[in-house]
Amino acid sequence: MFKSHASLLALVAAAALSACAVTPSETSSVGSSSEAVQSSFERDRQAILAMAGTFDVKFDFIETVALAEGYEIKDRKLSGAWEHVEVVEDRGDYISLQHILYVGGGDNRFALKHWRQDWQYEPEKVLNFIGGNAWTTRAVSREERRGAWSQEVYQVDDSPRYGAVGQWGYTGGIASWEAAREWRPLPRRDMTTRDDYHAVDAMNRHTITPDGWVHEQDNTKTVLTDGTPQALVREIAVNTYKRTDKFSPADIQASWAATKDYWAGVRVIWEEFEEVDEPFALTLKGEPMDLYMALLGYGGLVEEGEMGTDEAIQEAKVTIEQYTTRDLPPLTQRLR
Repeated sequence: MFKSHASLLALVAAAALSACAVTPSETSSVGSSSEAVQSSFERDRQAILAMAGTFDVKFDFIETVALAEGYEIKDRKLSGAWEHVEVVEDRGDYISLQHILYVGGGDNRFALKHWRQDWQYEPEKVLNFIGGNAWTTRAVSREERRGAWSQEVYQVDDSPRYGAVGQWGYTGGIASWEAAREWRPLPRRDMTTRDDYHAVDAMNRHTITPDGWVHEQDNTKTVLTDGTPQALVREIAVNTYKRTDKFSPADIQASWAATKDYWAGVRVIWEEFEEVDEPFALTLKGEPMDLYMALLGYGGLVEEGEMGTDEAIQEAKVTIEQYTTRDLPPLTQRLR
């Protein structure tokens, strides 16, 4: 979808060498600049790849400031998990990281596919949530994407969640990526328990730490029903990924190896929606879990050898088509 970073540098170098007016000192300057860009690019890549591995995870969400009259702050939500982050793909300027939970107890532990984060260097466009269970892509200006990375996040069934563009910085020797504020859907912890807001206006920061990494969020839970977004409450989140050797990733990696081709096919189905550059939505037929439970179910059948990969992908395509539409009604109708 995007030119590789290496290809881009090759074009820049070729243009510089073919320009008759370039003096030796100017050529040296161009070379130094290219080397600096390459060095910064590789440092960013290593920061992203540092988020792969096996982790003891803590999810901590705290509502802090009520912004709507009469709103009462909800209780803190604190939970934990064991999670393995696998590098699904690394094309240089594009890195995909799949999160996989290790759940259960004793001899009954098993792998469960979780969320995915895709990183693109200097993206030409980025996924955007637009409210009411709908998404689109927006063009990223040349100025905004220069030296930047987009992060696009996908749900357990590889359906879209949110995207944003930001720069990696290294203040104090610490690698940290911070994005501009963008909307995202309700988290599952609220989607299944409340209906008093419709979107999260969020700033995300990913920071690499000595023993893992941290995902920090500055969230404003937002009501959309009257046409003008209205802030309901602010929330901070600190999700901490600490490297651990308390469990082996072998079982998780074996499960992923058995199903990765199926999930690659599912990703292609979803990517087709984004490639068209038109808004699309998950329909409101049935419960959201009907979609992700079906897609996870096909993956389980593949892993157990009860369904072939190609057949499972076709079943997934039929299911996704049942729960998606490009015929978007007004926002107020989609919020019902």
